[in-house]
Amino acid sequence: MPSPNVSEILTTTLINRTRRLADNMTRNIVLLNRMSKRGTVKTFDGGYAIRQELMYANNTTYQRYSGYQTLNIQPSDVFTSADFPIRQAAVAVTISGLEEIQNSGEERMINLLDSRITNAERTMENGIDYDMHSNGAAAGQIGGLASLVSTSPTSGIVGGIDRASWPFWQNVAYSAVTNGGAAATSANIQSYMNRVGLQLVRGRDRTDLILADNNYYRLYLESLQAIQRITDPEMAAAGFTNLAYMGEGASCPVVLDGGFQGFTNDGLGLGVGGAPANTMYFLNTRYIHYRPYAGRNMKVLEPDRYAINQDSMVRLIGWAGNMTLSNAFLQGVLSA
Repeated sequence: MPSPNVSEILTTTLINRTRRLADNMTRNIVLLNRMSKRGTVKTFDGGYAIRQELMYANNTTYQRYSGYQTLNIQPSDVFTSADFPIRQAAVAVTISGLEEIQNSGEERMINLLDSRITNAERTMENGIDYDMHSNGAAAGQIGGLASLVSTSPTSGIVGGIDRASWPFWQNVAYSAVTNGGAAATSANIQSYMNRVGLQLVRGRDRTDLILADNNYYRLYLESLQAIQRITDPEMAAAGFTNLAYMGEGASCPVVLDGGFQGFTNDGLGLGVGGAPANTMYFLNTRYIHYRPYAGRNMKVLEPDRYAINQDSMVRLIGWAGNMTLSNAFLQGVLSA
């Protein structure tokens, strides 16, 4: 597709142009940003699949006894694992010999190849963040939030485990209409949030990130209009629009996971962005993981590829990994 106004060569070489290309394509990549910064993010270094170890049951030998009473010493099956397939993604950066010549010399303002790499990196981030919200139905796609924290948590197979057979592997799902009795409004949104959030408390474990689409974020914002709002400083420093939620006894950021991209196809080539319409994800990010492969975590794949029958060079930026889950019942979703 031709450039909207002028060719990439002119954009990057014309004298007196700004030295920083304007960014008109980056998405509101809240989830990728948060998961990348989370201390429990763990790369993996190989294997057939990404294995997530799970402790799913109590030790069955607990008993009360007196004196010389025989004790139960039978082994207990308390551990299992979920296996998530390795998914791959790549973005190609190309440059022809002629473009390299035209972009060289003292008049060069922005290096064409570097600029294309910057664009490719942002495209990769956009694509990964989009897939992190998906249900993994597309070929080669990450199994994202729509699968891991499902609005239908009693069905489906996640990490090789059938949710219908294993209740411990089911997340909390709450429908405003079905469970609450009425569509969400600014008057009842906090009550619905409380009903979800309180189900996700276990000792010190509680929701530490709430992702909201434009609609539910607006309802929560309007429910707070008459009182002082305090934003979470960490998320504010990261540049994301957010509010604080105190419903579980500790502050938790409620982050806008939509913004300009909304929740419908925005024509940027990657389809729906952010949380689905009328959705809030209640995440405990200690137990939901972003698992990139150490050697391909949005890294340039060496060496450069040179075409046999063309005067051109291709540089690939590669990623491999998946999202995994180690505890489902501490994750929740509020939907319409």
